[in-house]
Amino acid sequence: MPAADQVLLHSVTMWLLLQSLLLASCLHLAATFPKGCYPSEEEGLKTFRCSNAQLTEVPRDIPNDTNKLYLDSNRIPFLPRDAFRDLPLLLELDLSHNSIASVESGAFQGLAEHLHSLDLSSNRLVSISKDAFSNLKAKVNLSNNPWLCDCRLQELIRAVDLVVGSSSGIVCHSSVQEEHVGKAFLQVMADTDFCNVYKKTTDIAMLVTMFGWFAMVISYLVYYVRQNQEDARRHLEYLKSLPSKQRRSEESSTISTVV
Repeated sequence: MPAADQVLLHSVTMWLLLQSLLLASCLHLAATFPKGCYPSEEEGLKTFRCSNAQLTEVPRDIPNDTNKLYLDSNRIPFLPRDAFRDLPLLLELDLSHNSIASVESGAFQGLAEHLHSLDLSSNRLVSISKDAFSNLKAKVNLSNNPWLCDCRLQELIRAVDLVVGSSSGIVCHSSVQEEHVGKAFLQVMADTDFCNVYKKTTDIAMLVTMFGWFAMVISYLVYYVRQNQEDARRHLEYLKSLPSKQRRSEESSTISTVV
């Protein structure tokens, strides 16, 4: 076989081998990722998309160099602690349009340094502790959730940096004060300090309890004094009915007892 043909055959063989390896690698990656999820690159950023993938939990095996993660429009019900701990380079996280009703403290642990966008809109959030967002510097979207407007939500809103224009979508679905239902929470906060209302209610309850105990103590003392007076009166009447010598002896005893 001429040398030129050998070189050509070798080149073709190497090309086919390379393509086979590349295809095998792609198939392996496809098998690793959850159904409906795929990696891509957008504007120079490594992106991992799992939109509308019917997910019921945050998937594992997300590439740890991911910059943008889309988990929107799934069925994820809650976010456990350390849900994203292996994604130190994550910049954007979209969790909108899920069924998230609970976020554990530490769910976003490890994202504080780089994350700048967090979307939790259109979920089932009613109440979350501000500790769940501890140290996060990201812009957060909390709109379109069935919020309970109370001191806890007030503390949360003051702790996070809301996405511009999203605050009007944080509406009281329920409230400790019925007249606030259906109103934007920031509008209500302008006139009501929920944490002060809670503190005042607690203080009043404590005062009522203390007054109740105080009234019980006074009532017992009054009863005790009156009972002693009645016993003393009966004893004195008894003494009057005794002969004079015996009476004087028992009177002195009674007086010392009363004193």
